[in-house]
Formats: sequence, structure tokens, C-alpha cells
Amino acid sequence: MRADGRRADQLRPLEIEVDYLEQPAGSALISAGKTRVLCTASIDEKVPRWLMGKGKGWMTAEYGLLPASTGERTQREASSGKQKGRTVEIQRLIGRSLRAVTDLGALGERTLWIDCDVLQADGGTRCAAISGAYVAARRALDRFGLGKALTDSVAGVSLGIVDGELLLDLDYSEDSRAEVDVNVVMSGDGRLIEVQATAEGDRYTRDQLDELLDLAGEGIESIAAAQRRAVDTVLA
Repeated sequence: MRADGRRADQLRPLEIEVDYLEQPAGSALISAGKTRVLCTASIDEKVPRWLMGKGKGWMTAEYGLLPASTGERTQREASSGKQKGRTVEIQRLIGRSLRAVTDLGALGERTLWIDCDVLQADGGTRCAAISGAYVAARRALDRFGLGKALTDSVAGVSLGIVDGELLLDLDYSEDSRAEVDVNVVMSGDGRLIEVQATAEGDRYTRDQLDELLDLAGEGIESIAAAQRRAVDTVLA
């Protein structure tokens, strides 16, 4: 039994509140345990210069930690004049995860901007951001009659090996001492989009990786069900 009472294969309590903000075309507040990420989607009626005239759109993401999202105040990256490498890595991951299930031709010459702001961080923020970003994007595209641009859902979940045990959906206390740290992104049809598996304190076997991927698939099925309930909420 884990510190919060969960089984090894159990997600943290998951909630997705759609249309959390009025101004964006789409928005979702996703809570995975104590981790909370606000995801918004905005549609721009133009594309980057390198895509002009090609009849295709673009989707890109930005990610950031609010100053009070962690135990100690996180300095705004704007104050240092540049983004940290971790931030750039995560927002690229979010962008390519969403693009993996997007028909850019169906989007037309438009850009969908996804913004993911971590309100409170307790592990798994990048995965929560991906899962919430899909809901925000779907709400925005449906509102503009462009829902067909998304060909499937996408979600992410964190896993790891902690004290020799395979665990699903790590919180910070587990993530910070994991021997192996894993993030998995999958589409709704069960296909893999990204697997990040790092030996932080010990090596792992191919059999353990296969077990972790099976565990991820089960977790993402549950996340996908929550996403479906959220996107099916009647649009205002």
C-alpha cells in the first residue's frame, strides 16, 4: 500500500473541469491528485510563415510553472530572459503529442495555441498537461466546427520503479526517489506516441519495461474515459 493508500496500479483521483475560463476558445482544469494544470486553447487565423499557402495548419504548445506551484517559489523564467531546458523539452513534448492525433490539413491555415500552466505541482505535470491539453483543444475545435481535425484522443501517464515496485501515476514523493522514471503518451486507440524511460538510480530489464507499458495502457484507458466525459459536456 502506498502512502496515500493507493494500489500500485491505481491512478490518483482524476478530475477534468471543462470551460474553466470564459475567454479562451477551449479550456480545462485537470487535477491528478494534488497536481493541477490549467490548459487553454486559442485559435489564430494564420500559420507560421513557413506554412503559408500550403493549406495546412499548425498546433503548438507552451508550458510553465506558476511561482507558487512548488514548495519553494519558482522564479518566473521571463525574469531571467530565457526558458529553462526542462520547460522547452516539456512544451515540445506536449506539442508533438497533440500533433500526432491532428489532421493539420483539416485544420486549414490556422494555428491552435495550447497553453499549459501548472497551478500546483505534485508529480506528473507533463502528463497531466498533455491529457488536459487534448480536452481544451477538442473543446476549442468543436466550438469552431473543426472537430474533425482531431483524429483521436491523446493522454499521458507517469510511472516508475520505486523501492523495487512498479507503480502507476507517481506523486512527487515517489518520483523523487524512483529508481526508474517513466512517462508514456498514447492515443485513444492504444498506440504509443512517446515513451520516456530513464534509469535514475538503477537499471531495468526489458520485461520490466513491458510490464510498465502494460500498466500505462490500463491507466490511460481510465484517463481517456474521463476525457470523453469532459468533451461530451454540452458546449455553451
